[in-house]
Amino acid sequence: MAIKPEDFFKNVISHCKEYGYIFQSSEIYDGLSAVYDYGQNGAELKKNIREYWWKAMVQLNDNIVGIDASIFMHPTTWKASGHVDAFNDPLIDNKDSKKRYRADVLIEEHVAKIEDKIEKEVDKAKKRFEGFDEAMFRSTNARVLEYQIKINDINNRFKTALNAGDLAEVKQLIVDLEIVCPVSGTKNWTDVRQFNLMFSTSTGAVTDESNIIYLRPETAQDIFVNYLNVQKTGRMKLPFGIAQTGKAFRNEIVARQFIFRMREFEQMEMQFFVKPGTEMQYYEEWKTKRLNWHLSLGLGKEHYKFHDHLKLAHYANAACDIEFQFPFGFKELEGIHSRTDYDLKQHEQFSGKKLQYFDVEKNESYVPYVVETSVGLDRLFLSILSSALKEETLEGGDTRTVLSLPPALAPIKVAVFPLVKKDGLPELAEKIINTLKFDFNVTYDEKDTVGKRYRRQDAIGTPYCVTVDHQSLEDNTVTIRNRDTMLQERMNITAIYTFLEERVSIKSLLKSL
Repeated sequence: MAIKPEDFFKNVISHCKEYGYIFQSSEIYDGLSAVYDYGQNGAELKKNIREYWWKAMVQLNDNIVGIDASIFMHPTTWKASGHVDAFNDPLIDNKDSKKRYRADVLIEEHVAKIEDKIEKEVDKAKKRFEGFDEAMFRSTNARVLEYQIKINDINNRFKTALNAGDLAEVKQLIVDLEIVCPVSGTKNWTDVRQFNLMFSTSTGAVTDESNIIYLRPETAQDIFVNYLNVQKTGRMKLPFGIAQTGKAFRNEIVARQFIFRMREFEQMEMQFFVKPGTEMQYYEEWKTKRLNWHLSLGLGKEHYKFHDHLKLAHYANAACDIEFQFPFGFKELEGIHSRTDYDLKQHEQFSGKKLQYFDVEKNESYVPYVVETSVGLDRLFLSILSSALKEETLEGGDTRTVLSLPPALAPIKVAVFPLVKKDGLPELAEKIINTLKFDFNVTYDEKDTVGKRYRRQDAIGTPYCVTVDHQSLEDNTVTIRNRDTMLQERMNITAIYTFLEERVSIKSLLKSL
């Protein structure tokens, strides 16, 4: 019997705690809502994901460089970017449950339920008809057309209300759709209100309005204010990109779904500067490149889809999300945006400094346009880990929990076991570890039976286990076991390094792009 998505998600959260991936922040003080700590294995997995993104983005592209800018920025930065005046979420409360929700998310989830009905109709038709033509079915089936018209009506009405800033109409749409509170089951809603999401603090010894600064709500603005510094010192020619990874902070009123939406999170962003008029070409190119990067992780093409934005942000002329099928449905994983020249022109205006690019070929100066790719590292972490967690039934009815992480991203690459804790086997195991540990994260385990040690490493996600036995002392060979297939092969100790290099290094993943 298939496990329910909500129950599976609980298993993911439990597994993260049990195996040192993620802990509730300040847990001994009953925790801090929507803030999490990465444990010993979580920190390694997160580091490996970040490194793979950085190498694929910066190292493999000769026209992209990386920076590491500060979290604190001059407060005028956020006035120029529009965050002070426009960085808001439309929130609505249910009077009975006292729970607060993002109004846009309630509507999007309602639309997703209708889309699920369409997919069920398509699936039923696939089972009934041979030579099934899905495109024709969608265009001719009365029920599917009815659902699609309803979705279009909702989206058009929602988009119009958002563009007009008509929060009363957003609430009316929730009322008309008869959306209920997931907790109370009632439709007793308050009015929709806007809440600014930026955290503020102060600098200096005196706390007053003149000393107020903000924790950055995104990492993109660091790149924009440093664009000319990087371009000149790096002698960069258009098109070129600037990448950055780092922490961002948002005062999420409705923070939920584990690490999917947090108040402190990490972004991996790249701003690609191009000649005006060429931005749509590069927008389409980066959509393809970024999707291919995600597909290289091997989580399954069916788990990804593009979603075009209904309402474009004030800086964009095109925007879409790469959505991933999390345990709680398809949600945003990465955003790709054509930001035009809005940001650079805003910073020109507010700073009084020219941020123009001198085009030697045209012998003229202009403000470049920008194409952005922005992925949440924590969301990417969750997509990888939740896809990897599996419960398998083995021959004989036994079960095992296995975390089938991409080997290059796994926190521990190989575990080395002595068959028994005597006869020189632990000493030989230590020698093997000492030859590998400079290039791979290796662990040693001698507790319990070898079978139990295998199961422990399966649950952690370790792709390979090496067992040292008495034969190893005679012919210098060991047994190496594959986590996913559980197959074992005999190998000379001198061959282990090359074997691992080909299978678990970041290089092996980069070569798949």
